[in-house]
Amino acid sequence: MAYFDRVGARAYRPTQHVSGGWDPNEQHIAPALGLLAHLVEADRDARRSDGLVIARLSYDILGTVPMDTVETSVAVTRPGRTIELVEATLAHGGREAVRLRAWLMQPGDTADLAGTAYPAIAPPTALPPWDPTTVWPGGFIASAQVRRELLEPGRARYWVRTDVPLVRDEAVSELSRAVGLFDIANGMAVRADPEKVAYPNIDLTAHLFTEPAGEWVGFDTTVTFGPGGRGLTSSVIHDERGPVGTVSQILTIRPK
Repeated sequence: MAYFDRVGARAYRPTQHVSGGWDPNEQHIAPALGLLAHLVEADRDARRSDGLVIARLSYDILGTVPMDTVETSVAVTRPGRTIELVEATLAHGGREAVRLRAWLMQPGDTADLAGTAYPAIAPPTALPPWDPTTVWPGGFIASAQVRRELLEPGRARYWVRTDVPLVRDEAVSELSRAVGLFDIANGMAVRADPEKVAYPNIDLTAHLFTEPAGEWVGFDTTVTFGPGGRGLTSSVIHDERGPVGTVSQILTIRPK
């Protein structure tokens, strides 16, 4: 069973693996973010063959999504030979729920210049398994395999993978598969008990300086709560070769 079944040219039905951590009757937004990245890549490949790569994914989460069929769309808003901006949306019942703006860039050979000051994290085999269902309900969290080192509340390093395909019977890139796990970050370095405090994110932005590869996605995550109802989850994203980019999520903090 995959996260989504295609049920039309632009329509997808979520499976039980998509149910959310804040409310199992709503979709966890993580698979939807991966789905939109997949559709941007599929649209690119249908239009051009020069190998533009995704450098930024900026999602606005406009509302909750029930466990029901969603409709999608993709459009180029800034065409270009070496750089283009693509917009994709996910809607339910005519109401837009997620909007993605993705920058695609022409790749080049900069291997002689490559380097980063982001520190590497321990490999998956060096971290202990952790069961996230001890904190969170929902089918998506149950589908994730996690190995985690919790340093303190709101600070953790961990690896995540899943055996569940993003879309049934469709080839999905390693990038889109990884993107489908990015939104899990807000729940893996818990700063406050989610039964006492709600802190859903209303956006997610990923900047990637190389494409993630392999089955494991690594996170070096810090969760910050401000004094005025806002918070931030910041992560450096890794594959087993090292850092590949960053992800940030702005939070709305709501004591229950």
